[in-house]
Amino acid sequence: MNIYQKLNTARAKFHAADIKKTGHNKFAGYKYFELADFIVPALSIFDEVGLTSIISFGIESATMTIINVENPEERIVISSPMSTAALKGCHEVQNLGAVETYIRRYLWVAALEVVEHDALDSSEPVKEEPKVIPSKLTPKPEPKKPITGEKGQFQIVMSAKPEGDTTEWLKLVRDASHILLDTCSSDEDVMTIFKKNKVLFDEVKAEDAVFFKEMMVKFTETKAKFKE
Repeated sequence: MNIYQKLNTARAKFHAADIKKTGHNKFAGYKYFELADFIVPALSIFDEVGLTSIISFGIESATMTIINVENPEERIVISSPMSTAALKGCHEVQNLGAVETYIRRYLWVAALEVVEHDALDSSEPVKEEPKVIPSKLTPKPEPKKPITGEKGQFQIVMSAKPEGDTTEWLKLVRDASHILLDTCSSDEDVMTIFKKNKVLFDEVKAEDAVFFKEMMVKFTETKAKFKE
C-alpha cells in the first residue's frame, strides 16, 4: 500500500476502536478526546499499518510529517499555525508546553479525521446587557425598620425580616427569646416577655406557623416550671 492507502486504513482502524473520551467541557456540556486518550492507540495503529510520524514546532507553525516506513520517500505533511497561552500562575516555559500539547493534539485530530464536537456552535452567544439609566425621579427605597418589642426589660430588638430565605432570622428570634426565658424568676416574667415582644412573635407566626408553635414550647415549659 502507498502512504495514502495506509493512512486511510489507519483512520478506519482508529474509528473502529473503542476509545473513551475523558475530556469534558462543563460549560457547553460535551465530551472530547484528550491527547492521552488516543495517542497510544493511534501510535499502535500507525505501527500496525507501517506508518510513523514526526511533529516539529516552529515560531509561526507546527507540522506533523507522516512517513511510510516501507518507503520513507512517501510523506504527508499536516501543518497548523502556532499560538500562545497565558495560564494563570505559570511561567513562559509552562505556557509553551501547554501550547505544544494542544497543537500536538490538534495535529493528531487532523491526521486521524477525529470527529470533535463543534465548540463554536455549542457556545452561547454573547448577549449585550441592556444599559440601565437611573431615573432622577425614582425615589430610593427606604431601608426597612427593625422589628422591636416594647421598650424596657425583656425587650427584643431584631433587624427587619429579610426578603427570600428567612431561616436564619427565625432562628435568631427563637434564640433571643430562649435566652430571656432562662433569666426568668417567675411565670409573670414569662408572660411579660411574650406580651412585650408580641409584635415580633406575630411576624414569626405569619412567616412559619410550625416554627412558631415549636418556639412556644419553651414558653410553656418555663411557665410550668414555676407553677410546680
